[in-house]
Amino acid sequence: MEQGRGRAGTIAGPMRNGILVAAVPAAALFGWSLGAAIGGTADTRAAWAAIAAVLLVVAGLAALGWRSARREAAARLAEAEARAEDAQLAEEELRLLLEGARQYAIFLVDREGRVSSWNAGAERLYGWTSQEVLGRHCALFYAADEAAGAAQVEAELTRALAEESVTTEDWQVRKDRSEFLASLSISPLRSENGTLRGFARVIYDATERRAVELAIQKREEHLNSILATVPDAMIVIDERGRMTSFSSAAERLFGYSEAEVIGRNVSMLMPSPDREQHDSYIERYLHTGERRIVGIGRIVTGQRSDGSTFPMKLSVGEAISRDQRLFTGFVQDLTERREFESQLEAARSELIHVSRLSAMGTMASTLAHELNQPLTAISVYGEAAREMLGGEGAVDKGVLAEVFGEISGQALRAGEIVRRLRQFVARGEVMKTVQDVPALINEASALALVGARDRGISAQFFYAPDATPVFVDRVQIQQVLVNLMRNAMEAMEGRPVRRLSISTGLAEPGLVLVTVGDTGPGIAPEIKERLFEAFASTKADGMGLGLSICRTIIEAHGGRITVRDAQGGGTEFLFTLPRAVEAAA
Repeated sequence: MEQGRGRAGTIAGPMRNGILVAAVPAAALFGWSLGAAIGGTADTRAAWAAIAAVLLVVAGLAALGWRSARREAAARLAEAEARAEDAQLAEEELRLLLEGARQYAIFLVDREGRVSSWNAGAERLYGWTSQEVLGRHCALFYAADEAAGAAQVEAELTRALAEESVTTEDWQVRKDRSEFLASLSISPLRSENGTLRGFARVIYDATERRAVELAIQKREEHLNSILATVPDAMIVIDERGRMTSFSSAAERLFGYSEAEVIGRNVSMLMPSPDREQHDSYIERYLHTGERRIVGIGRIVTGQRSDGSTFPMKLSVGEAISRDQRLFTGFVQDLTERREFESQLEAARSELIHVSRLSAMGTMASTLAHELNQPLTAISVYGEAAREMLGGEGAVDKGVLAEVFGEISGQALRAGEIVRRLRQFVARGEVMKTVQDVPALINEASALALVGARDRGISAQFFYAPDATPVFVDRVQIQQVLVNLMRNAMEAMEGRPVRRLSISTGLAEPGLVLVTVGDTGPGIAPEIKERLFEAFASTKADGMGLGLSICRTIIEAHGGRITVRDAQGGGTEFLFTLPRAVEAAA
């Protein structure tokens, strides 16, 4: 229908114009007739005809122009109504938006700072209703007095005009005079022609956020103060190995300041070849998850700013912070520890050596007796040979050779005793080699069992065929064997049965077991519990260091030493040693 009315209007226009043109001759005729009726001349009648035609045309054109103006006005009115409707809709949407933003106080002020609009969020935040606050100056919301508040508002509005937008934080007050931290954004509002109409103010309560920030800051300061007192150096790196944190202990340890290393690769703190390979370590871990240091820790070498190196213990932890993977390394300087361990090892070696000397000291008389036997035999055989050679008769060369043979044998026997003593008490570095267990026992028993037969002690040896070689320091293990054998012999003094047994076998996989047993009175349970402690002894005149040193030696070799009651009475000492194959691996 609208299209039909449009076409009718298009056709009606030309039709009305045609009727007007057709009416002009009639109007002229009417004017001629009017002129004749009043008795005018031919010229008068022509003038009246022209006047009538002109009046008709003017009247017709006026009528047509009025209709066109009315249509144009109607169109403009419809357009204005549409614009008003759109504006009203936009205003309603804006109102709903402002009212829905309850977490934000959004209100408008005029050019002087007086409140001209007030949303529900402003009412909730400040406590004033729109009726209470509209038309009032927003200095009302500032904690300072009214004059100072007005000056502050003026400064904010002036700055907003200059910068087109201002964001700031300041303490403001509610209706009940309680304060809150306001995060404030101010923007000027202008009309289409640029005229300033006022300002929009958007505020939200940042008090809780600031409290959280302050709590985090305080916690970080507290943590940093703690970390500053930690003696171990702490270094944090990202996935690319770049340092993001460098503690004061790290500065002291490596000789760099934090400003010198932040952003640089941590490999600068390592000597070659670790320096060149470090990034590949990180890449391998990120791609495979294979842990070599992360979560495990190991002893590595660090490099200071002056190029010197030092041993350090490195422990690395992994963390995720804001979707970023970080690695925290804790570094402990082992320089002093290594020096202390070296000194401790030297002292331990000296104590073990002194223990061997002490053992020989307690055996001095027995050893002297044992050594005196071959020397006496040499003396007797030598005197016999001298008499044979000094006699008047012929010398039987066969007998003489046999005498000299005995002299040589006894000299070798004495020399072997001295050799074993020198080897046993010699001071030297710990040197682990592959040793045959029966050979170790035989050499140790040659010293330990000196005088055993004279004391009525019998010795029995049981060597298991599967007792494979061990990886040990020969002298130290012989010291353990000598100590255990001598203790067993002393324990059996005055016993009716004096039998010393030494056996070998396999303990758990990878370990050889050696057992030294006696038929003595046994050891009381309360003494047995602390038997391997320093200064614990079953002897009235003992210092209590022998078994403690034995335990130190065995544990240093990766074994264990224990004691138990023997079947049928007596005591058994058992210790384990690593098999040569496992130890070498």
